[in-house]
Amino acid sequence: MKNQCLNCPERKRCRDSAASWVYFVIGLIAAFSVRLVAVFMDYNVLYAKMAWYVGVIGFFIFFLYKFHIDTVRARLIKSAGITARLRRKEPLSGGDYDLLSSILCALSSNKDRINYFVIFSTSILTVAFAVYADFFRR
Repeated sequence: MKNQCLNCPERKRCRDSAASWVYFVIGLIAAFSVRLVAVFMDYNVLYAKMAWYVGVIGFFIFFLYKFHIDTVRARLIKSAGITARLRRKEPLSGGDYDLLSSILCALSSNKDRINYFVIFSTSILTVAFAVYADFFRR
């Protein structure tokens, strides 16, 4: 499985380029920051506001990157007419298969699963803390 992307045009993305790691870390920091707002609200409003700004700006940067990547992929698929040809069950060229293979390879990134795990788990912890702070601690 490790060598499946050896001839893939997007192998750099599959191998987690430095840029993808930077945006991944920005996304994780944003996810933590937004969830810290609820925690900081009970202790220091300034810290809560700082966490909110870091989170929102971080999400903006992260999702701008994801939007760019998705737009490029969609444009490549559309310009090659792959979707229409698949619907008509027409044969694809070698380049079409390479394009589809590279997109599928990039979609199998572990970073997305890690990001979702962090978002879900920190959301659960934050809600649990907020319920405790609002209803049981006082």
